[in-house]
Amino acid sequence: MPDSSATAIAGEAHGEHNPALLHHFATEEQQRDSSNLGMWIFLATEVMFFGGLFCAYLIYRGWYFGDFAAASTSIDAALGGANTAVLICSSLTVVLAIWAAQTSRRGLLLVMLALTMLFGCTFLGIKGLEYKDKFEEHHVPGASFSFDRVQIPGHPDQYANPQHAQIFFALYFIMTGLHALHMIIGLGLFAWLFWMAWKGRFTPEYHTPLEIGGLYWHFVDIVWIYLFPLLYLIDRHR
Repeated sequence: MPDSSATAIAGEAHGEHNPALLHHFATEEQQRDSSNLGMWIFLATEVMFFGGLFCAYLIYRGWYFGDFAAASTSIDAALGGANTAVLICSSLTVVLAIWAAQTSRRGLLLVMLALTMLFGCTFLGIKGLEYKDKFEEHHVPGASFSFDRVQIPGHPDQYANPQHAQIFFALYFIMTGLHALHMIIGLGLFAWLFWMAWKGRFTPEYHTPLEIGGLYWHFVDIVWIYLFPLLYLIDRHR
């Protein structure tokens, strides 16, 4: 059996043969596993970050359910549903982009990455329209906030408390705003991946950055899958 020094020499030789292999890794598999572990640890911190926001939202929703339901009816569920469909499609294009890299389809890889970024920009555009509506309706928390004489769904004789509704909109802007920020970061990441793909850096043997970027993008999509029903679909059934 070869000793450790021989293995190290072989690893160095292999690293010189493959420029994508960083000097502190012995093999491509070790580099890929380390990258995946690092991303999963990062995503675990993101789960804790958004988890705290979800807990705060659920606590206030339990306290002021009727007021939150009334506030929720003022945001457009159709736009939220459209954004949900857009992000689901973007997750599909990410998967197809990785598959294209694994099967040496460079043209398809570039198309799928471009479509992913297009879907991301579409999501942000729709979200911008929603924010515009909230500003025009004075539903942004602050001195100009207004939410008077809005009936609680299912209770025509009861009206929402404006202060409690303001808590809903504060959480709405915080949670969707942070999600949009993560989407913008993802777009920057995928712009870099597109540039690398354009230069032909990704091959069936080396496409780890695509897999790492895909994990991040899927996480952002999953967060929205939770945000949509929590914020947009409160007590909308009849």
